[in-house]
Amino acid sequence: MLRRAMPDVIAILLSRVNRSRTGRLVALGVACLLIGAALFAVTQHISYGTAIYWAVTTATTVGYGDVTPKNSAGRVVAIGVMVTTIPLFAAAFATFAGSVAAAHFRRLMGVPDRDTTDREVVIFGLHPSVPRIAEELIKAGRQVVVVADADRSKLPQRVRLLAGDPTSEHVVRRSQPERAGHLLVTGADDADVLVTALLVRERAPRVPTLAIAHSPSVSAALQELGIATPVATDELLAHTLAKSLEAPHAAQLLLRLVDSQGMQLKELPVEGSSVGRRLSAVRGERVGLVLGAVHEGRVLFGVGEDPELAAGDRLLVMEPDRS
Repeated sequence: MLRRAMPDVIAILLSRVNRSRTGRLVALGVACLLIGAALFAVTQHISYGTAIYWAVTTATTVGYGDVTPKNSAGRVVAIGVMVTTIPLFAAAFATFAGSVAAAHFRRLMGVPDRDTTDREVVIFGLHPSVPRIAEELIKAGRQVVVVADADRSKLPQRVRLLAGDPTSEHVVRRSQPERAGHLLVTGADDADVLVTALLVRERAPRVPTLAIAHSPSVSAALQELGIATPVATDELLAHTLAKSLEAPHAAQLLLRLVDSQGMQLKELPVEGSSVGRRLSAVRGERVGLVLGAVHEGRVLFGVGEDPELAAGDRLLVMEPDRS
């Protein structure tokens, strides 16, 4: 069992070293030290253990002098060890000390550390609806960070504000969008939304991203970039008002769907026994209210046409909030 577990342990250690700059420097320094020791043992005709001892005393600048190179080849190896291991270990120590100092400074300034979390939502820009969106996210138990040139008083109390221009590459990088669970891109106009969306997509291509656009053309362009846009805001308002003239309670119905207390609107993947079955058949078996399905890129309600669900489709389900 231990032998079978060893590859997993080594893989975990390697992945952590790969994510840490300090770890990479130390690993490279150790590799140079071991290679230098092997070359020193060969050129000086001594044991590898003695060569390791020499390499460590050289790399740490202790230099007892009891083991020294006796020929030109040994001196070349010694120079190589000195010019590689000493700077690498010094850089690793400096990086580690800097990270400790930065963490201490953050604690002194009251700035919380940001770990990767699915509960965090980073909102770029200050669309007029952002304060309300942030308030609803906080009610749902999410952590909210707003990146914008904004007055702190305009935002809910528990929102963390990162002051800066969201169309700036430096500001987007500083916001660390790759650590968030979800991203929302807004802006004063569609040009700002496009610029910010491009920067965010480049920095965090795997994080689910939603954008608020005003025009259908910009909404389509954002979808081409792989950024979800529910619908252009102007188009959504126009359709909602038009349907309200036909059915006066249509707007209230839409609001109840997205703002039902004790209920959650979820988008769930079609999988298992649901694959290959009709939406009507799946709708009758699931807990909660199946509103429709995303099939071949289109949202279908199953009224008039009853699609056969395939792997990759998604169900739009209203179900009780278990949190």
